[in-house]
Amino acid sequence: MLKPALLDESVTPAVAEETPTQRLDRLTHVQLAKLSGGLSPVSQALALADWAWHLGVSPGRQLELATLAGQLAADTLGTAPGENKLPAGNADDDPRFRHEAWGKWPFNVMRAGFRNSEAFWREATTVPGMTAHHAQMTRFFARQWLGMMAPANWMPTNPVVLQDMVESRGAHQLQGTMNWLRDIAGEPDPAPEQPLPRYEVGRDVAITPGKVVMRNKLIELIRYDAQTANVHPEPLLIVPSWIMKYYILDLSPHNSMVRYLVEQGHTVYMISWRNPDAEDRDLTMDDYLRLGVFESLRRIGELSGQDQPVHAMGYCLGGTLAAIAAAALARHGGVTGSEAFPPLKSLSLLAAQVDFSEPGELGLFIDESQLRFLEDTTRGPGYLTGDQMAGSFQFLHSRDLVWTRRMREYLMGEREQPNDLMSWNADTTRMPARMHREYLTALYLNNALAHSNYRVEGHAVSVADIRLPVFMVGTERDHVSPWPSVYKLHHLCDAEITFVLTSGGHNAGIVSEPGHAKRSFKIATRGADSPWLQHQQWAAQTPRQEGSWWPSWHDWLAQRSSAPQRPKALPAKAALGPAPGEYIFIRYQESGSKRA
Repeated sequence: MLKPALLDESVTPAVAEETPTQRLDRLTHVQLAKLSGGLSPVSQALALADWAWHLGVSPGRQLELATLAGQLAADTLGTAPGENKLPAGNADDDPRFRHEAWGKWPFNVMRAGFRNSEAFWREATTVPGMTAHHAQMTRFFARQWLGMMAPANWMPTNPVVLQDMVESRGAHQLQGTMNWLRDIAGEPDPAPEQPLPRYEVGRDVAITPGKVVMRNKLIELIRYDAQTANVHPEPLLIVPSWIMKYYILDLSPHNSMVRYLVEQGHTVYMISWRNPDAEDRDLTMDDYLRLGVFESLRRIGELSGQDQPVHAMGYCLGGTLAAIAAAALARHGGVTGSEAFPPLKSLSLLAAQVDFSEPGELGLFIDESQLRFLEDTTRGPGYLTGDQMAGSFQFLHSRDLVWTRRMREYLMGEREQPNDLMSWNADTTRMPARMHREYLTALYLNNALAHSNYRVEGHAVSVADIRLPVFMVGTERDHVSPWPSVYKLHHLCDAEITFVLTSGGHNAGIVSEPGHAKRSFKIATRGADSPWLQHQQWAAQTPRQEGSWWPSWHDWLAQRSSAPQRPKALPAKAALGPAPGEYIFIRYQESGSKRA
């Protein structure tokens, strides 16, 4: 059994027995977490106290902010009818205010006042002497509060809603009220006259033909054969994140990355993670590495030959795990039994971080207090629930996922039309309690991988040992894996790195098939052992190209593969069943009887 992939010796190998006082503390924390949305109230209180105390003893800073407030108030009140002091239309970076109605008085004054309030709090939440972590938290929560109070969220102050009310004679607002009542009552909408499209796994999404060729207690390994006469001999192993279902990379036929790859002559192996239950509470990061990546490589070697190299690709946290695996395999003796694995030919990392020193807004909620609350809330069920995961991402994207959506549904009566990406997003997953704490502690809190302190089988591994050619993708609007953080691999290893910066966000930037409208990207290669550039300099000097980055990745893989040849048929006995397999359908009730 592998040792925990941590340096933090306070993390015990298994859940220890609680004393009565420890149980009292845990149950108290669980109840507090329910009131605070799963966040540690202690962390929030410390950030607020840090801000308040430093501001309270800084009269000079108070004078600066008072002056700024006066200037911004005068600017707001001085907005004339029909005057737009801010970028209008599509130039406005907030889509809630792009309608031309926001340019008319008094709504242009409201818009200007709101944007000036945002400008004030961006400045006011930073007071000299505060810790950077607390300043970032204070700024984030101020932005959340302002987002809730935005004039676009309320009927009397939203000209688009008022205009729609007149045009529809209130019918849309009545429908919105019914939407709200059904949601709070938990009742489904009545069936529409025209049935809405449904996206069922195995029928509408995740339908690329394939075979399950391995199954263990954590994963199924799916093989997709190339759909060309000649194929690239080196197969591609895809390691998706276990915080999402794998079929984000195999959505509808027109935007399936897997389908695109097999149509270009690649044999693809995909890991499908099993949704963990209470009995899986003690699964570790090393279990995910061993049962996920290493067992998959072993099986691919059995099917393709131990000497046949493999291209590896990881997406999001799966990319971090793929980088850990590559670093462990690169160091002699890093993995027991590695002689049974086929060698890696290349490494592709999509929206994946290896340096977590600047992980974006998600890192705001990773500190010792927050981890303690997470540990206490997951100890009972043994896992982090899918609802908690979904709530965290909604909190980070509250403007688009909460307020803009609620405005359309409740003020204008417009239900969102389902699509394949929304259907996938609603198919939530869970994470074992121990593994969840381990990766947050080792990666986010201690940044162990970037510091060459992350341990596999008791041995420290370093991404500096990776000498494989690397293809990396960052997305411009990624709140989960900000592209400057993804780019940091340039500073940590001397391998050849081809870096792509693509338009879109964490999901839409990756699911960016050829033919997708309004897609563009930048791409450049840094040679092995060549000097690195700062990410701002890289972005400034790299030209933008229109279209999808997928063909560039295929070309990159093809250039690092052997000449195409006739494919070898998969032995009939190797197939355990058709794709998408069984694990993709495993779901448990979040409050079922299996809770501990």
